[in-house]
Amino acid sequence: EEVTEQLYDAKANQFLADRFVIGTCPKCGHDEAYGDQCEKCGSTLNATDLINPKSTITGEIPVLKSTKHWFLPLDRYQDFLTKWILGDHAKDWKTNVLGQVKSWLDDGLKPRAVTRDLDWGIDVPVNGADGKKLYVWFDAPIGYISATKEWAARVGKNWEPYWKDSETKLVHFIGKDNIVFHCIIFPAMLKAEGSYILPDNVPANEFLNLEGNKLSTSKNWAVWLHEYLIDFPDKQDSLRYALTSNAPETKDNDFTWKDFQARNNNELAAIFGNFINRVVVLAHKYYDGIVPAPNEFNDIDLNALAELKAYPAVISSSIERYRFREAQGEMMNVARLGNKYLAEQEPWKMVKTDPERVKTQMYVALQIASTLTILCEPFLPFTAKKLCSVLNIESNNWNLDFSEWNLVQPGQKIGASEILFAQIEDIEIEKQIEKLEATKTANKQDQELLQVAITSQKDVIQFDDFAKMDFRIGTILEAEKMPKANKLLILKVDTGIDVRTIVSGIAEHFTVDEVIGKQVTVLVNLAPRVLRGVESQGMILMANDAAGKLVFVNANDKVVNGQVIN
Repeated sequence: EEVTEQLYDAKANQFLADRFVIGTCPKCGHDEAYGDQCEKCGSTLNATDLINPKSTITGEIPVLKSTKHWFLPLDRYQDFLTKWILGDHAKDWKTNVLGQVKSWLDDGLKPRAVTRDLDWGIDVPVNGADGKKLYVWFDAPIGYISATKEWAARVGKNWEPYWKDSETKLVHFIGKDNIVFHCIIFPAMLKAEGSYILPDNVPANEFLNLEGNKLSTSKNWAVWLHEYLIDFPDKQDSLRYALTSNAPETKDNDFTWKDFQARNNNELAAIFGNFINRVVVLAHKYYDGIVPAPNEFNDIDLNALAELKAYPAVISSSIERYRFREAQGEMMNVARLGNKYLAEQEPWKMVKTDPERVKTQMYVALQIASTLTILCEPFLPFTAKKLCSVLNIESNNWNLDFSEWNLVQPGQKIGASEILFAQIEDIEIEKQIEKLEATKTANKQDQELLQVAITSQKDVIQFDDFAKMDFRIGTILEAEKMPKANKLLILKVDTGIDVRTIVSGIAEHFTVDEVIGKQVTVLVNLAPRVLRGVESQGMILMANDAAGKLVFVNANDKVVNGQVIN
């Protein structure tokens, strides 16, 4: 428990923490860092660390004000965390995770506030903590345990082994911005309680960007899955493959539509799909889709089968070490092995001179194809299901004995070939890029709207003053330019009460034809005023858009003229 100075928004009468304050990151200079974290460099911050802080509630510059909070004494766990992470897990945790944790530990851990001055959230269960709420990253990890308990109660299981049994393997799959919470704060909490297991690994990824910009669902800068599946039907695995190929496992990476197209066309279609198609087509051409019995294997066959035998263990090891990109690359090497074997053996030529030798070649090629069917499932599950059907493989699991080279048996009937990965055309990719460009334009316009200079609030008026103003819906019936005046239009407006003349300074923003028929909002009881010899009997409400152009302030739907605006 400690009294500290925190940022305070006097206008909102509220302390500012976490996402309620924004400013410049002291670590990387990013000017949109939050009070608890910089999303650009991933640094965890305190609100008072920010340079030039500003309230996200009112935009006001906050002041420092004293308040009491409760702290998690992370400094007491400095030695434990250093040994546990940098010692015990120095070889099996990812370098990006170790690097960020080491930076924290090298700076020296300090007590961290785990309470907030908020009017919503979980109450702090401590005497004297009225009005205080728990910090979200203190109670959120406890929610993992609560969720396990709720699930266990629902299915009739004991929850404790999942969190307290030393044989349980706890893994946190997170993004780099949450490394500190899952590697330092939550483990310190678990250690302090004493009876819970610690994470076995925290294989955090860095950030994946989209076409060079940060993903943002709020700004619509994203690839929405429901839209993707409409635009690219039956291409679930193409997206999975591209995402795994570009997975930001140790550094930020970028998803681009051009790269997505290249991955599908040049790798999945040209390498994987091409190999499977060649094998199945040749098997039907030479043996009516029946797996041939092999003759004697030569050294080339045995070398290919020996290389094939090694892949399940290699891929398994990569997956178990959370190197998914590496594992997928090894899976594709199986397809490359198959293409290389066929290209060197040339069974389409050999069949004319030594058809018995071709039986062995095709048997080996079919073993490569069937092994690939099983090994691709973690990465291409929809494709694996199709291949199981084509190759007539009933059991698709990793527990098979690959060393027997008999995943498909002599005499076994296989199905006809089908296109696994159709080419993605340029026009399909251009459509996606244009969609993002439209989003970028819309976001720019929204940003410009936010940057329009806003005038200060006028003096406060009483409700009775406001009630005196009579706003009505009206329609412009006629319009003409005011002679010798560039800015003025003379309008005939049906106010529902009458048809009256109003002189409006909108000529530089609208033509005569553009305003006729427009419904507008009219202040009908404004005292008449003579402008260039014409009496104006009211005022039309207008506003400025981001570009400074006048726009009418009117109802969204058609309204009867004369309706009062309250």
